[in-house]
Amino acid sequence: MKVLLACGGTGGHINPALAIAGMISARYPDAEFLFAGTPDGMEATLVPAAGYHIAFVKVAGFQRSFSPDSLARNIKAASYLVTAGHHAKKLVKDFAPDFAIGTGGYAAGPVIRAAQQLGIPTVIHEQNAYPGVTNKLLAPHAKAIMLTFEEASQYFPENIPTVLTGLPVRGSLLKRKKDEARRKLGFGEGMTILSFGGSQGAKCLNDLMPELIAWHRGAGMKINHIHAYGKHGKADVPAAMAAKGIPLTDRNLRVSEYIHDMDICLAAADLVISRSGASTLSELEMVGRGSILVPYPNAAENHQFHNANVLGKAGAAIVVEQKDLTLDIMKQHVQSLYDQPEKLEAMGQRAGALAIRDTDARILRVLEPLMRDRK
Repeated sequence: MKVLLACGGTGGHINPALAIAGMISARYPDAEFLFAGTPDGMEATLVPAAGYHIAFVKVAGFQRSFSPDSLARNIKAASYLVTAGHHAKKLVKDFAPDFAIGTGGYAAGPVIRAAQQLGIPTVIHEQNAYPGVTNKLLAPHAKAIMLTFEEASQYFPENIPTVLTGLPVRGSLLKRKKDEARRKLGFGEGMTILSFGGSQGAKCLNDLMPELIAWHRGAGMKINHIHAYGKHGKADVPAAMAAKGIPLTDRNLRVSEYIHDMDICLAAADLVISRSGASTLSELEMVGRGSILVPYPNAAENHQFHNANVLGKAGAAIVVEQKDLTLDIMKQHVQSLYDQPEKLEAMGQRAGALAIRDTDARILRVLEPLMRDRK
């Protein structure tokens, strides 16, 4: 059995594809996989590191800005668009898959479209509550659409089956206990806050967290704080901490560029402050943690805002749009949750109630008709 997976751009598109490949491989060890992605995306590193072959199609997204840099990128994107369809069709013909799965990203569009044109069955996985343009265009010719959020179903054709599967998350998240995790981190008693903005970092959170940490330290609040500032915060956040007189050696504080032990940090956390990508929200639901979510305002189709509102409307998160974010607002929310731990506990329980805990089984049920007789 040969399976083609098209994905790319961000970990939010790549990790679900890798997880799905792992599910299929566990059931059919002889299955052969080929990933399709872009040569400049994270998939170029992550997919080979996971032990899979990848083929490349040059595709880029169009920018909505009219800045010189954006115009240059749009010219490049247009030039790629001219050849992407031809290259994608050749890739699909050469591999000759039994079926293809698209999990989003620039490469998924031309590759899944080529598979559909060649009569190969396709399935889509949509991570967000508001689908991207690519998946909406591919949907009419797909055999099924797998959803992370039920709210996304209304944006797809009624005659195409949509199945709520959830998003695969790392299994290690469920193996950690809060007390054990805090001991590993060397934290004392009190609330534990985990804040991060992804591998690149979120400037609005990086600007705010030194101020917030200085405030709760100065107020004598019993708060442990983990903050990951990402690639783009490397030059500013440690310096801002030092300017505030915050020693990074403080036993109740951990500040770093990246979190390599997210399972431990999430288990230790009482409150999470973050962006609202689909993977992050699925993990918050799985571990049952209350959160303050600041959606990335420039995400395609503003999908992070729609994602955050799923938890917000359920009472599992406080949603603060970036345009409204100030230190005073963040302090008010943290103070309220610090003073009312039962409120934070209830938010976590509501998040946990949203979790889909049999995602693997649901995905395999969708794929089973395509895998049957193609072993």
